[in-house]
Amino acid sequence: MDLSVPSHANIEHMIEGIKTKLRMASGAAMQASAFSLEQYEDIHDVYEMVINKPNLSISEVEAVVSELGRLRKPS
Repeated sequence: MDLSVPSHANIEHMIEGIKTKLRMASGAAMQASAFSLEQYEDIHDVYEMVINKPNLSISEVEAVVSELGRLRKPS
């Protein structure tokens, strides 16, 4: 998968990867459809940080979830 190309499919892949890595119990609340292509680079940055860290502290998980919340489209 070429994550250098912004697409909704890539956003879905990255959000699912982040949810899996964070072992999010409430993963259903974090839907890829809630994110815009306009936020692609920011989502990609978060994804790269999460995937490349072997372990995340509780405060890092909270920061990632907070950042993803900030990047979501307004409902």
